[in-house]
Amino acid sequence: MRTFNTGKITFEYPDNWEVEKADILANPDCIATLSKGQDNLINAVMFPTATNLDDYKIFMEDAISDDGGVIIASDFVEIADMDAIKLHANMDTPEINFDIHTYVFIENRNIYIFELRTLDISGESEREFKDIIDSFKISK
Repeated sequence: MRTFNTGKITFEYPDNWEVEKADILANPDCIATLSKGQDNLINAVMFPTATNLDDYKIFMEDAISDDGGVIIASDFVEIADMDAIKLHANMDTPEINFDIHTYVFIENRNIYIFELRTLDISGESEREFKDIIDSFKISK
């Protein structure tokens, strides 16, 4: 396991995942991008927010549905000792069919969104993603 640390947030990630150079010009809110092969990509963003988990859950579900996605599960959970939204959806575009697994945290008026886009149907990448999220910490 390796540790990703910005000084503000930390999380552990498996050795078979690579930290990519974050494209902060295209996405200034990006805090981390990780990949495992061609079929798995994790993107983590953080930005200030006035919203709460209840309202964001509705917004996120609507955005995925509006993009043609099918929501498989969307729940409130406690993970990494914080309240969060856990969402699983499937996106079927003309180019590709993939699953999205998302965890959303709102702490101290900041929103943290971790999204895994995967073609892995074995569940291995999803389990590794959950382990990454389990290790997520925000510095006080």
